[in-house]
Amino acid sequence: MAKKPTARQEFVLFDVTYEDGSQRSNRRVDASLLGGLDGDEPARTAIMDQDRAIAERSGIPPLAIKSIKRSGK
Repeated sequence: MAKKPTARQEFVLFDVTYEDGSQRSNRRVDASLLGGLDGDEPARTAIMDQDRAIAERSGIPPLAIKSIKRSGK
């Protein structure tokens, strides 16, 4: 018997530049958060949440985000 297909989650990739000049590429953000009237602004919030979670685990404070842009543009 065939298995039911699992729900695929679509992601959009972003390049993030931080205030100290460092850059992280291909940060994944759930596509369902994007596309409304706010455009890509919800991606900033999602990436900040990811950074906060990483900072809690690593013990290193999160960096301030200077800019974000979609990868490949």
